[in-house]
Amino acid sequence: MPDLLLELRSEEIPARMQRKAAGDLKKMVTDCLVEAGLTYEAAREYWTPRRLALDIRGLTARSKDIREEIKGPSTTAPEQAVQGFLRKAGLASIAEAHVHSDPKKGDFYVAHISKPGRAAEEIIAELVPGIVKNFPWPKSMRWGPASAKPGSLRWVRPLQSIVCTFGPETEEPVVVDFEIDGIRAGNVTYGHRFHAPGPITVRRFDDYVAKLEAAKVVLDADRRKEIILADARNIAFANGLDLVEDEGLLEEVSGLVEWPVVLMGEFEKDFLTIPAEVIRLTIRANQKCFVTRPHGAAEDLSDSFVLVANIEATDGGKQIAYGNGKVVRARLSDALYFWKTDQSDLPDLGELQQSATRFDLDLKKPLDQRMARLDHLNVTFHAKLGTQGARVERIKRLAEELAPAVGADPALVARAAVLAKADLQTEVVGEFPELQGAMGRKYALLQGEHPSVAAAAEEHYKPQGPADRVPADPVSVAVALADKLDTLTGFWAIDEKPTGSKDPFALRRAALGVVRILIENRIRMGLTSIFAKAFANFAGGVACQASDLLAFFHDRLKVYLRDQGARYDLIDAVITPQSDDLLQIVRRVEALGSLLDTEDGKNLLAGTKRAANILAAEEKKKTLIAETVEPALFREDAEKKLFIAVNQAEKEAGQAIQNEDFSAAMLTLSVLREPVDSFFEDVLVNDEDQAVRANRLALLARIRAATDQVADFSKIVG
Repeated sequence: MPDLLLELRSEEIPARMQRKAAGDLKKMVTDCLVEAGLTYEAAREYWTPRRLALDIRGLTARSKDIREEIKGPSTTAPEQAVQGFLRKAGLASIAEAHVHSDPKKGDFYVAHISKPGRAAEEIIAELVPGIVKNFPWPKSMRWGPASAKPGSLRWVRPLQSIVCTFGPETEEPVVVDFEIDGIRAGNVTYGHRFHAPGPITVRRFDDYVAKLEAAKVVLDADRRKEIILADARNIAFANGLDLVEDEGLLEEVSGLVEWPVVLMGEFEKDFLTIPAEVIRLTIRANQKCFVTRPHGAAEDLSDSFVLVANIEATDGGKQIAYGNGKVVRARLSDALYFWKTDQSDLPDLGELQQSATRFDLDLKKPLDQRMARLDHLNVTFHAKLGTQGARVERIKRLAEELAPAVGADPALVARAAVLAKADLQTEVVGEFPELQGAMGRKYALLQGEHPSVAAAAEEHYKPQGPADRVPADPVSVAVALADKLDTLTGFWAIDEKPTGSKDPFALRRAALGVVRILIENRIRMGLTSIFAKAFANFAGGVACQASDLLAFFHDRLKVYLRDQGARYDLIDAVITPQSDDLLQIVRRVEALGSLLDTEDGKNLLAGTKRAANILAAEEKKKTLIAETVEPALFREDAEKKLFIAVNQAEKEAGQAIQNEDFSAAMLTLSVLREPVDSFFEDVLVNDEDQAVRANRLALLARIRAATDQVADFSKIVG
């Protein structure tokens, strides 16, 4: 079977676009080939900073011949219907159609369509130009004299050459001939921009890869990553250091080089007084370099960094390392300035007294000064939700309300809430927004804050995703909950809720964060009363919003529990529109799951569902059901035993639920299994005596009421 090699080589492809662009090329080409009637065995995409490549194996050499019949209207149909049939079938006149007969429907027209297959080369030559001209780059450009013409080619950077060869392994492949804006496809590519800039003639994929490698181009991005990581680890180890690995940076750097050469640079040890996170981000953001640490060190960094060049320099890379070192030192000088400035007094200190009084701040402390400035400058949080200062006030009040429920010291919680957003006014966070929280913690410790207050400055943002840990310190928990609940109730109050796939304010993440914090810390909390207090902070925060927000939390809880392996039907069985204690819901689900894993539980479910189905059917028919069960109307022992068992189970289950012992409640219900089974075996519910029938239906209603205390068994599958 023939193989197809396609390469689109351009001046440059930004690293962040490469992987997706290669995937788009593969999908667009293979989809078009299949749509044209060709099949293939395998396809794989490749990319470098200058090229997208596609290797398609086992592509059929020709599309199949197509023969089909298109049924038309009756031969007596009006002219309008006949013309519509001709257009649909692609016939020039009705003389090209055939007439078929049907014993019932009479004579009608039929078009016999025959389309001969086409050579794969012809199909490829036709589809690739269209794909290239309509390629979905996030940003693209036009260039050269042709760029002034309407419809001229747009590409991420100037397209320089196209390789397109096709053929079986046993034969010399052919060049698929087509042209795109003056660039004609061929079998010539070019290697490394500096090491091998001359033309390279290629045949098919395997020799294309080998010749590129000889021309200092590693085509496979994953292999470039492996080379970089292995060489970086080795050069660090050889210098008594450990590489601080960074998958995101590794992905980016592999997209910046075609021939990776790993080198080591260094900076002055004095810069190591800067926090490790700041050093790492400075070097990463400005020079795309990796940092290292002394061998075996957990946090401390070394004064050496690892860089990846795209050239084998004649001096072994000394000048490249030196040049990178100069830039790193300049950027670290800026970072050191930011770090020291953040620990100094603000120049506008005299204007901050009013804000300091408002939040009980100590203006002798740098972080307190930053919080005062955040309030003084009236920095906007959201146009409809006021300033950051107003938000901090709301978070403080709510966090103090939550403190007893999470076992936190209210005074520490109040202090933590006030300082939590202060680092937004620091120079380091201004330069590196991703360090907000982390820098707040560092600055809080530097000015002697309680460790729990410092921890809350960082941890109140957590969890920021499903893999992120939840805060455990009670002070952090209180501030984290207050922060997220303020966000949710605020945006609910102004009717800015998530819709479909759109969630610009990350409200789903905030709600899931609350869910995880409460459940993973085993915290009991009634959300309805908390919502009422939070909504009171907003104009328009009416009570009707609370039920809608609670339903939103139920949805997030379901997502969380399903991810944990819980059955969706058990979740639905225990949640009611009023359920506002998320931990209680989880405990009910766990207890119900344990019950249904037993034989008694499975049989009780069957019996309860049978009772519920009979009741539902009779209620629909408006059959009389007694309001209470009257023992005097019992005729069978099974009725008496069930009545006694239901009374006992209902009482004991109710007591267990009051004690919040849901496992005990489920166990109590499980004793109903035998009397329910016996009842349905020995008793005819629909007795001819109306009073007896109504009494027996009332007994079934008591079964439903007893089990409904713990779950709606009708929603359980099985």
